[in-house]
Amino acid sequence: MSNLISRTFEKKNKKLITFLTGGDPDFNTSYEILKIIIENKIDLLEIGMPFSDPMADGPTIQLSSNRALSKGIDLNHIFKLSSGVKLINNNMPVILMGYYNVILHFGIKRFVEDCVTNGVDGLIIVDLQPEEDDELIVELKKNNIDLIRLI
Repeated sequence: MSNLISRTFEKKNKKLITFLTGGDPDFNTSYEILKIIIENKIDLLEIGMPFSDPMADGPTIQLSSNRALSKGIDLNHIFKLSSGVKLINNNMPVILMGYYNVILHFGIKRFVEDCVTNGVDGLIIVDLQPEEDDELIVELKKNNIDLIRLI
């Protein structure tokens, strides 16, 4: 069974993938930006999960993460954004990008359950080491959610 990400890449044409730090500059503006992006025929949407110490990111994403956190944005808000995307376009692949500590703090099983409930199709976890991902991988595979590895 393939998910939306796999089906999107079955067509060999060029793809437009956009990124937005969820909740930057605030929740409502972030959602309005997502709507505009989707209306402009993108292929995949990547939503950043704000983190207090985004060391693998450059200054632009670090600052956007700080702005989102200063507005109280947390994973519950990120999941609301994801489910909002699916209300606009249920066929839009949604990828969450972030750090493993955010997921661990939230709880792996609960995180994956909320991913399923809110239409998340894949994850990019920038600091996830292969030897530390067994529990997450099992949950993701059970729920047909892709883990996109950076190499």
